Amino acid sequence: MQNSGYNALVLADVDGQPEELPETKEVLLSDSNNCLICTDEKITEPLVITNNTPMAQSNVFYSAADNPEMIDAFEKAQDTFKYFWREVSWEARRIVPGLDLACVKVAFMQYAPGRQEPKVEHMWINDVEFDGEQVSGTLINDPGDITNVKKGDFIRVPLSQISDWLFASQDKTYGGFTIHALRAAMSEEERREHDEAWGLDFGDFNNIEVAARQDENPDNLIEHPMSINMKESFVKFLQEYPAEITNQDEAGYTLLHRETIAGNKSIVEILLQFKADKNVKAANGKSALDFAKQVGWEHIVPLLEN
Repeated sequence: MQNSGYNALVLADVDGQPEELPETKEVLLSDSNNCLICTDEKITEPLVITNNTPMAQSNVFYSAADNPEMIDAFEKAQDTFKYFWREVSWEARRIVPGLDLACVKVAFMQYAPGRQEPKVEHMWINDVEFDGEQVSGTLINDPGDITNVKKGDFIRVPLSQISDWLFASQDKTYGGFTIHALRAAMSEEERREHDEAWGLDFGDFNNIEVAARQDENPDNLIEHPMSINMKESFVKFLQEYPAEITNQDEAGYTLLHRETIAGNKSIVEILLQFKADKNVKAANGKSALDFAKQVGWEHIVPLLEN
């Protein structure tokens, strides 16, 4: 899904506050970085979790075949993916990037002759897009065992196929549930070395944040600060480009669809004030209300139901 015509460039950090020009930072996710390799989808054999950071290419962490912590991490990543997409959608509008990295871990499967169950590898994609149903991006790992995909391939999968997400701003991470599941099993020294190898602050594995300063400002979990701070400029944008209210992209998405999927309540309110048609359906038959319910933005549902 392409970004909307409303691509007003702003200079702000993940809090939506004015930001000074940052130093250029390149974060490299090495091949198979934090890649979870399952030999069997039923997980009847031990999971081999490789963590090929620059710290130690030979580090391998073994987990019980029915590891409930890792399964819980997968579920939490899917349940909170909306916060990843909300941040990435705002990142596309910033003059200066506010994120050090943004990537999603996906479960890739391949059936082999003589095997009833597929081989599964969990690998990272970046340049992520989300249309409310499917997640897409570019594979940035070299597969270790499967051969039906390769590094650099364009990937599109349903949300149910992702196993983690991670973004970082000013060296602080958000998400990374499978990474924290691994960190929880490490000693304090191992965690310190792990974090230094990544060059990132992963924080407390018992308190995984999904939004900036969410403990200090719980409202950040409801709405991104930039959605609130950009209201005035968005009104001016619609006044200057009123056709953007009704324009639909090649998939039939309107600005109302896209801002709903991103969870931007203030922007959705303004669109409705400008008489955006909330009943318009995309090519997949979904209305903005359908997406609000599907993605899980409960605070937007009443706006579109009334």
